[in-house]
Amino acid sequence: MTHATTIPMPGFTVGHHHITSPLVLAPMAGITDLPFRRICRRFGVGLTVTEMIASRAVEQGRERTERMAEIDTDEHPVSIQVAGSDSKFVIEAAQWAVAHGADFVDINMGCPVKKICKQVAGSAMLRDEALVARILTAVVKSIEIPVTLKIRTGWDAQSKNVARIARIAEECGVQMLTVHGRTRAQMFNGHANWEDIGLAKAAVSIPVIGNGDIIDGETALEMVRISGCDGIMVGRAVQGNPWVLGEVHAAIMGLTAPAKPTPGERWAIVAEHLEHLASHHGIRRASNLARKHVVWYTKGMFGSAEFRGHFQRIEGWENQRVEAEKYFLSPQQLEHHHAQ
Repeated sequence: MTHATTIPMPGFTVGHHHITSPLVLAPMAGITDLPFRRICRRFGVGLTVTEMIASRAVEQGRERTERMAEIDTDEHPVSIQVAGSDSKFVIEAAQWAVAHGADFVDINMGCPVKKICKQVAGSAMLRDEALVARILTAVVKSIEIPVTLKIRTGWDAQSKNVARIARIAEECGVQMLTVHGRTRAQMFNGHANWEDIGLAKAAVSIPVIGNGDIIDGETALEMVRISGCDGIMVGRAVQGNPWVLGEVHAAIMGLTAPAKPTPGERWAIVAEHLEHLASHHGIRRASNLARKHVVWYTKGMFGSAEFRGHFQRIEGWENQRVEAEKYFLSPQQLEHHHAQ
């Protein structure tokens, strides 16, 4: 299955929102908080999605859940993603998302994590098509804003049902579908099957967003060519590398690829990210989050393995910041950058 690739991609419409840049930032647990989404938006992202929020956590009213749903005034359009298999709780979570300023409510039926699947939520729901229809119908009826859906291609290779689920979603009133081209059994292993995304695209008339294994502009264009998808969702490749979004955006919009960031440009983003983490989460949690984010930003840089080990042992927010700045702006980084 191959499709002609239209460049620039025309974007897609959900409700009364036309997404002119068909580049979507994937929801990633513990990663796509407000500080991270703030950084990513400037690289051409047309739609952001919050971290997945468990519908029962909404009912419990935890402070952390509230923080996960915080949206910037200039972040629209933005989607709040909820998960659950009990329609009562999912409806409540969807209405809560509307009250928190979401433009869309995204239902997660793609998460492969065991503790989510054990509750017959996330990708476990794909095994029960009647349950999928019940949940989607209930949520669509309960709110005024568009409902979107994220799925995998099925539970395992023997039970792929991506086209059927896509049709069920459209019949229930879902207005956009995102397909991660792996089964639940694959977790994040093996290769995403972009042809399977194409099966969903061929089955419905609503926009279909492709997700899985997009690592640069070239892979984005190849996914579009193979699947005919209406938009591209990028996830794990963005960890420590928001610049990949700029590259994908340029490719799908027919623009010149941006230059790789200099060490100074890289540090400016890291420093801003750290600042946002501290103001959003408080110093203590920000310090823990910095241990993964700062380390991700060093990938491919000079001496990154040694720095990673060193950075994990640093105590105290100010010390973390000072040591990170020293590393990113060291003369060796500049030399390494020019030598590449």
